[in-house]
Amino acid sequence: MSNLDRQATPSVCGGRGFVVAEPVRELLNPRRVPLGESTEVRRLLPNLGRRMVGAWAFVDHYGPDDIADEPGMQVPPHPHMGLQTVSWLHDGEVLHRDSLGSLQTVRPRELGLMTSGRAISHSEESPKPHARFLHGAQLWVALPDAHRHVEPHFQHHTDLPAVTAPGLTATVILGELDGAASPGTAYTPIVGADLTLTGGAEARLPLDPDFEYAVLSMSGEAEVDGVPLLPGSMLYLGCGRTELPLRALSDADLMLLGGEPFEEEIVMFWNFIGRSHEEIAQAREDWMTGSRFGDVKGYDGGRLSAPELPPVALKPRGRVR
Repeated sequence: MSNLDRQATPSVCGGRGFVVAEPVRELLNPRRVPLGESTEVRRLLPNLGRRMVGAWAFVDHYGPDDIADEPGMQVPPHPHMGLQTVSWLHDGEVLHRDSLGSLQTVRPRELGLMTSGRAISHSEESPKPHARFLHGAQLWVALPDAHRHVEPHFQHHTDLPAVTAPGLTATVILGELDGAASPGTAYTPIVGADLTLTGGAEARLPLDPDFEYAVLSMSGEAEVDGVPLLPGSMLYLGCGRTELPLRALSDADLMLLGGEPFEEEIVMFWNFIGRSHEEIAQAREDWMTGSRFGDVKGYDGGRLSAPELPPVALKPRGRVR
């Protein structure tokens, strides 16, 4: 999925400047962003006070939207570099096309994982015909310097491992949780899991104290470490936890995101992650001139133009907490 913000500005993320080394309960409120003709997303990362959680650098939650009489998701071809995109659906389908020739429909609880590496372009759209409801999350994972120039590739996994407890099923989307490992390729110590809770259930999810964590509410009502979490909001949890108390006030769906704090400082602009303003400027020029990122075949429409890049390079900021 693309960042369609035409007023996009570069931001410095990563490093340990804003990592909290102890358990906290920091509620993140979303920013509403239009995505195409009929879809609006709730953007949780990057947030005003929280740029990343581990290597997770971008989180959009959308739906559930009734798109029976709407085109649904329509994201024209656009570029990515230096990151992985993670597509996760609870309702509906998304048709993925990319400049490698991949053509894949991603359905609920299936992992669509695109590693952009040095350069890729793709489009995403609701198929014709499509299901009535569309509900899901789109997430980006920043690639560490040692792997950010890998060859681009796309993975689709329908069979994912799960950790279970009474009233809880935790499907491992990426990385590892309680000994269960996703088949998706990960380049940093990380976890992404889909948590399904039945109403009234109480559980304690095992965590890695070296990871920082956040929980995104997808649907229903639940308490995370005693904090009520409503759909479309996210709770940042900091580091130093060995377990996470969960209580479902109704049937509820959550997403657990975590990983080792991302040591490197990165520059994120539009759909690019790099290490300098100059690198981002070169990527933008390469996209606008039609080189490097390839072409997406079969999409009915034009491709996205990149927003203007401010001329002044950013300086890292932040403090250790």
